[in-house]
Amino acid sequence: MDAKQQVLDAMRAAGKPVNASTLVQMTGLERVDVDKVMTALKKTGEIESPVRCMWQPKA
Repeated sequence: MDAKQQVLDAMRAAGKPVNASTLVQMTGLERVDVDKVMTALKKTGEIESPVRCMWQPKA
């Protein structure tokens, strides 16, 4: 499974908006990798931020 899918799956599993630190703990990925994936997901519009610094997949 690629890092993008791991991050999206972790966000869905959380069931609430999460920050990058939480995703690092949930996925076991390095912080730099989570940050890269989140930047890409933001650019493609696959995730949204309902609360400052917290992210969730777009419905």
